[in-house]
Amino acid sequence: MKSATVTSVTTINPAEAAHFGAMAAQWWDPKGSSAMLHRLNPVRLRYLRERIDAHWHGDETGFTPLAGKRALDVGCGAGLLCEPLARLGADVTGLDAAAENVAVASAHAAQSHLAIDYRTGSVEDLDGATFDLVTSLEVIEHVTDPAAFIAGLAGALAKDGLLILSTPNRTALSRLALITVGEGLGQIPRGTHDWDKFLTPDTLTELVEAAGLRVVDVRGLGFSVAKGFVLTDDTKLDYFVTAVRA
Repeated sequence: MKSATVTSVTTINPAEAAHFGAMAAQWWDPKGSSAMLHRLNPVRLRYLRERIDAHWHGDETGFTPLAGKRALDVGCGAGLLCEPLARLGADVTGLDAAAENVAVASAHAAQSHLAIDYRTGSVEDLDGATFDLVTSLEVIEHVTDPAAFIAGLAGALAKDGLLILSTPNRTALSRLALITVGEGLGQIPRGTHDWDKFLTPDTLTELVEAAGLRVVDVRGLGFSVAKGFVLTDDTKLDYFVTAVRA
């Protein structure tokens, strides 16, 4: 008699998890393999703060606009976004597919005297928990099933919650900048991106709406030689999408 086998549903791509887990030790090194993320973080946080204040009618001069709110960062890596969210006042949960990243994230949060709940796993493992703010930046292009992944994020969103995503656009510019130049010159670890998995804003919007959410903002993430990464109306390189419950 054969024993029954239970297969858990997951959108994690094991190869992608292994790729990013192998870089765990360097996540917090601004000159290491995650240097590009360190350069991205200020503009990411600028956009998040703008959308947080707009959604909850916050005071843009306040230091803790997320006080009393629960935040979830899916694909959190070693916590480069979780720690700023905690400093903005949120009760933060960080979820990542790579146990190596979660270990580094937990150790760094302890050193920074921040209480962050880090977990290894997939968005499907949240068991009905909901959060006021759900973020997943530069992650959806690495999962096995983008539609199921978005559905999982939507399921984790509280009634008055805010979902913020970012991802590269599927354009000739993104291929050139991120793969040909970025990976080719070693600014981004080789093998990080698969251009065929990039999503256009229209496609991502359709997935978000199919999950029962409403897109309220789409903003480009561009690069300026003079200023570095900037927010822009041009979405050809990379972009943010903000959504709420429909």
